[in-house]
Amino acid sequence: MTAIVDQPTPAPHRRPRIAPVVSVIVLTVAAALVVAPLVWALSTSLRTPAASFGGAPQWIPTDPVWSNYGAVFEQVPLGTFFLNSFLVTGLIVAGQLATSTMSGYAFAMVRFRGGKALFGIILATMMVPLQTTIIPVFLIIKYLGLTDSLMALVLPAVGGAFGTFLMRQYFLQMPRELGEAARVDGASHFQVFARIYAPMARAPMATLAVLTFSAYWNEFFRPLIFLQSTAKFTLPLGLVTLQGTYGTGSISIVLAGVIIALIPSVLIFIAAQRYFVEGIVAGSFR
Repeated sequence: MTAIVDQPTPAPHRRPRIAPVVSVIVLTVAAALVVAPLVWALSTSLRTPAASFGGAPQWIPTDPVWSNYGAVFEQVPLGTFFLNSFLVTGLIVAGQLATSTMSGYAFAMVRFRGGKALFGIILATMMVPLQTTIIPVFLIIKYLGLTDSLMALVLPAVGGAFGTFLMRQYFLQMPRELGEAARVDGASHFQVFARIYAPMARAPMATLAVLTFSAYWNEFFRPLIFLQSTAKFTLPLGLVTLQGTYGTGSISIVLAGVIIALIPSVLIFIAAQRYFVEGIVAGSFR
């Protein structure tokens, strides 16, 4: 009898995975393009005013000049600008969290006639540039007697279409049975929202808070239109006076002010990073 010997099965040929390598390269290049201007700004803020005007960009300063940061506080009332920005941005964040969360819940969980059409109109406002509505908004602000006041920046920004869309997408993923059971027990829509759904929406609320804070903390266009008094300036508008009204002429001092202005946004993002990522992931479904 002839013995039958099993031949070993050749191992399948594995193709090298190129996609992960390409993804890493692309993400590395993108990260470098984003970080490079910030690194250059930080480096230039530590150079002497004379050295900042000439020569090639110096990524790592050999003799850092920390006095540029002190000069920012000497040249402009930076504390006032910070206080104005915190007040305006804080009120806008609080207003958008309240209005966007409640409206997002209503569009997701409450059925009413014309809801889809109204939501479509709200989304359509995201396509309208700010520059096309700034004159009507300015006339309304003037009619209300709020020109050259911080409330002129707060009131038009209390509601937001993006926040409504973000919160609606999150509430759509939550089970309706929870609210229906509470409604059967006699709870109102607001009680269902406040006691059941709102506590479960911390992640998207943190996401909305971070995005709103970053957008309005760095806002320049509306303060430029609505404010005239230096004492009412927010931080981005006030930093312009470093090179304009106060005539320092030093790019190093200007960039030192820019780096100082970035610190609150970075700290808030770090503090809410976990909720921010959870909210982005949750809002990407459905």
